[in-house]
This record gives sequence, C-alpha cells and structure tokens, in this order.
Amino acid sequence: MQPHCVTLYHFQIVRNHSPAHIKLPIFVKREARLLCDVVIVAEDIEIEAHRIVLAACSPYFCAMFTGDMTESKAKKIEIKDVDGLTLSKLIDYIYTAEVEVTEENVQVLLPAASLLQLMDVRQNCCDFLQSQLHPTNCLGIRAFADVHTCTELLQQANAYAEQHFPEVMLGEEFLSLSLDQVCSLISSDKLTVSSEEKVFEAVISWINYDKESRLEHMAKLMEHVRLPLLPRDYLVQTVEEEALIKNNNTCKDFLIEAMKYHLLPLDQRQLIKNPRTKPRTPVSLPKIMIVVGGQAPKAIRSVECYDFEEERWDQIAELPSRRCRAGVVFMAGKVYAVGGFNGSLRVRTVDVYDAVKDQWTSIASMQERRSTLGAAVLNELLYAVGGFDGSTGLASVEAYNYKVNEWFFVAPMNTRRSSVGVGVVEGKLYAVGGYDGASRQCLSTVEQYNPSTNEWSYVSDMSTRRSGAGVGVLSGQLFATGGHDGPLVRKSVEVYDPGTNTWKQVADMNMCRRNAGVCSVNGLLYVVGGDDGSCNLASVEYYNPVTDKWILLPSNMSTGRSYAGKQCIGLDRHRHDRQVDYMLLNFLLWLLLSIVDNFS
Repeated sequence: MQPHCVTLYHFQIVRNHSPAHIKLPIFVKREARLLCDVVIVAEDIEIEAHRIVLAACSPYFCAMFTGDMTESKAKKIEIKDVDGLTLSKLIDYIYTAEVEVTEENVQVLLPAASLLQLMDVRQNCCDFLQSQLHPTNCLGIRAFADVHTCTELLQQANAYAEQHFPEVMLGEEFLSLSLDQVCSLISSDKLTVSSEEKVFEAVISWINYDKESRLEHMAKLMEHVRLPLLPRDYLVQTVEEEALIKNNNTCKDFLIEAMKYHLLPLDQRQLIKNPRTKPRTPVSLPKIMIVVGGQAPKAIRSVECYDFEEERWDQIAELPSRRCRAGVVFMAGKVYAVGGFNGSLRVRTVDVYDAVKDQWTSIASMQERRSTLGAAVLNELLYAVGGFDGSTGLASVEAYNYKVNEWFFVAPMNTRRSSVGVGVVEGKLYAVGGYDGASRQCLSTVEQYNPSTNEWSYVSDMSTRRSGAGVGVLSGQLFATGGHDGPLVRKSVEVYDPGTNTWKQVADMNMCRRNAGVCSVNGLLYVVGGDDGSCNLASVEYYNPVTDKWILLPSNMSTGRSYAGKQCIGLDRHRHDRQVDYMLLNFLLWLLLSIVDNFS
C-alpha cells in the first residue's frame, strides 16, 4: 500500500440501545474507573469497562453478557482472538465513536471489528483499503477481502485488478498467484488491455517465474489467451518463436487456430464463436477528453478537458509553449503533443502530459519539423506521418520508441501529405487524404503502412477529396469526417472497411468541419472543434453507429479551437484523498489530428 496514504476516519455512531448524550459522561466515568463492572483481557492488557455500554454497541458482547455463557457473570473475561492494543482501540471506539484507521493497523483492526461485530468500523476499514488500491497491492487486498468475507471490497479489488491488468501483471503479487487465480483473472471478459499481447506476455512471465514447477500448466493458461485477436505479425514473429509454445503441442494447436482465423475474410470471422475469438468487453473507467492547444485564432497554450461522467469542461496544465497543428496521441500512460506550429515556426519538439502530476515535460525532438502531421500509435511506437515543414509537404515518416527516447525514420509514403489524417486498424497504419503541396491538390487517396515489411501501399480511394479531415477508428473501421476540397468545407462522413477494401457514406455531421479532432469513446465517435471555413468552432458532436445519427454535445469548449489535438483517456477517481486523480489506463484509444496548414 502507498506509504503516504494515512487517513483518519471519525465515525459518529447513533446507538440504538443507548442515548448519544451519555457518551461523554460514561467515558469520564470509565476513565475514573467509576461503576466499571467488567475487565476485558487480551494478551497482557487489561481494559476496564461497563457491561451495559459494551452490550449496547457490540452484538458480540451483548450475546456474551445476556446468555448462558460463563462470561455472563465473570468479573474478568479473556478475549483470545484479538491482540491487546487492537482490542483497547475498539473498546475506546465504543465509548468515543472515534478510531484511527491506518496502513499499519487496518489488517488487524478489520478482523477484530468483525469478531466484535462493530460493523461501522469494519466498513470503514474496507473503505480505507479500497482507497489504497494500487497495481502493486490490489491482488493482496483482494485475497485479504476474500479471507474476511468482505464481499464489496473483494469485488472492488478484483475489478481494479482487471482494469489495471497491464500494470498488475508486472508485480510480485501477480507472479505469486496460484494457477487457478491466474486462469480466473486472464479468462475475464472484463480484462482491460490495449491488446491481447499483454495477456500472452503475462502468461509467459508467470511460467518463467517458476518454470520448473509451472511448465506443465502452459496449455491450461494458453486456453484463456485470445490468440486469434492478436495481429498476424505478432503471431508469426513473437508467439510462434516462443520456446514455450514450440515445445507444447496443445499450444501449437491454439496458434494454428489463430492463424486460420486470420486467413478468413472479415465477414466469415464473425461466424466463429468460441471463447478465444470473443473480444473482451472491459468495464471502462470514466473518461475525459483532453483538447491540446490549437488556434483561437492564434496558436495557444491552453489545454482543457471534458469529463464525460460530470459533463463539464475544466482547464488543466497549459502547454510549455504555444502549439497548434500538432499530432496528439496517447501512449504508455501519457499524452504526447508532437510537432506543430508555435505561431512563427514549424517545430520538431514533443511535449508529454502526465495526468497524475498534471504537468507537461519535453522529450526527444523529431528529426524533421512537422506541422499538420498525422500521429498514431502502432506496436508501442509513435508514428509521425507527413506534414508541412514550412516550405513543402512531406512524404517522410518517423517513429518514436519511448523506451529509449529516440526517433528513427521508416519508409516514406508514396505521396506527400500535409493535413493528413491517420488511423490504425488491425495492425496497419493508414494515411487518409490530405494536401499534396507539389500538385496543389486536396487528396482522395489513402495509403496503408505494413510495419512488418516497412512498406506503404495504396488502398481504395475515398469517394471525395478531403484535406484536414478528422480521422478516427470505431469498431475496426476507419472514419473520415469533414475536411475540405478547395473552398468547400464538408459535413459528409465516409467509412472504410479493411476487410472489403471499400468506402461507404454514413450520416452527415450537423456542421461543416475541417481541422477537427476525433476521439472514440464507449462505442461513439466524437468530433471536436475545428472550423467551418469562416470561424473556429467550440462545439462537439458524436456519431452513434447503431442509429446512424450525429448528436451535438450540450456543453461546448470554453473557446473555439481549430488545429487542436484531442485525446481520450481513462480517469480513475479512486484516490485516498477523495480528489480527482488522472490515472491513465493503458487500454484506451488513440486520437488523430488532421488539419490544414494555411491552405495556399
């Protein structure tokens, strides 16, 4: 548990059997040892008290003093299952209605309160432990709750472990779980993982922690890893090459099943129903949408966020410097603002937002200056695609490895693209539309990047030219929203299905938008801000694919923003101080910024 999280709880109890006004006088009488008629003994500590007070507040003592037990008449009574100091605190609580719950005493206080049937103390111990939940201790708290039949705390700790699985799997508690406990956790549909890769890695780590005794369980564990949902490249390059898989025939069968699944067309895959082909459906944490910088009308530092649960906008830490026309993504628990325009120069710099600390820091700069770029995350790499360097549109693409804080070039696109939208679907990176500065044309072409071959190839064109379109991914499909072709700003939206390599039209947005950000949240596609060709927009609307309708959000941003980056992140409110804590979940979705750079 977190060493700094010490909370003082004060419980004011309304006692059914004794009026509240006797609390202070009876406590004074006890302190003066007046009218005390029983001595409670635990270990070497003796505690004088009044039977009537103990019986009024504790069903345990009430049964003891009013039944046929020998203790009902005894002057001195020994309690064997509680240590003396803890029992003394609880008897003090009976008189004062106050007790201190800390990290040091909660694990002895809770079972002692359970024994004495002091349910308010027991509940507040559970509340304290719930407030302490952390990836490093949630499994231990879950086990403690299970032993002491704290049902609600058990459910909360289990849900926390599921929601924070990528961090939990790295801890000693996970590696020390029993086989059945690991199977129970990784088989859960509610497991929150950005990719099934994390589940596979967790299994390998657990086996290798005690390989000699655990190797025999490999097949039983792999039964719960949803290999068909892994990218084909990962299956070939990582799973197939893992020695623990190669040496187990049952595991090889699971791998073959996954490879066959990938060979089927997308529509036929939906017909295969077994636990390993079923996508996980995690219970999402409340989310916020962060809007980073932008033009209003000049480049600004302001950052604001929308709380979906409370339906309101709030200001958070500003960018270190003015930034618009940047790429904004979520990766490794942080929000990255990549490149852009500071009001006078196109920049190479990258700033990173830590929501826990509510602060921005700088990391390694890109190789090239880029504004109006596309940015996305694929296989734990941040890709900066195309853009404008101040004199020409770019076809070049570079990737950032956060583990070593380095940028490197990958294969360039076939076409120069500024104001390009990008998205990731099924392990491929797509560059959608944009503006080709060489031919001075808005583009309808779309390219796909395969990271395993380091090659770009064209896929089907959109039905119309779109520069500055907002691009997002929803349910495995690529959405291109708005954008413009010359002076015409669009409200139309079209969707790309990688399985059929086709685009189709869906319902138009309520407003014409270009240079807007796109964010997917809970099965809905949000389009934020942008401009309509004459003014910046503060409005937000979202698309429901079930009804094929766009709905305007009632709450607007505090200011109209175009060329701003948007990102959706998880929000964990379980803080020991009861304040908002922007803990980022590693399972959430990426956001694309697609914008026009001074179209001219």
